[in-house]
Amino acid sequence: MAITLINPDGMPEVDLYRQVAVATGTRTVHVAGQVAWGPGGETVGVGDLAAQVEQCYLNVATALAAVGATFDDVARLTVYVVDWAPEKMALFAEGVARAGEKLGGVPLPPLTGIGVVALAAPDLMVEVEATAVLD
Repeated sequence: MAITLINPDGMPEVDLYRQVAVATGTRTVHVAGQVAWGPGGETVGVGDLAAQVEQCYLNVATALAAVGATFDDVARLTVYVVDWAPEKMALFAEGVARAGEKLGGVPLPPLTGIGVVALAAPDLMVEVEATAVLD
């Protein structure tokens, strides 16, 4: 495994991700921001943040699989959420958990969450991009 995830002593424990990823692999994979579009281009979960987060994570997993990677290889996630507020954290976590159930677990790489005004289409509430490292 090319990625080791840790929470160093002296840093806060965060349930949703680890503070540090150590990458020792030789190939870097950059996955473009994935939104809640299904295979046919339809928006999944209109108005439902948890459903959209789930679909974004599933789309990231599909992109990773295309190059022989999984979430175990992800060193970093960047998440953009429309009109972010702390009250949305539970829905975000629910979406990650639902995706994890379908994927057999989702490791918790370092994650940066960014609140934004809008995404590419008005029904989109979240976008997730990933950086992975492979041996």
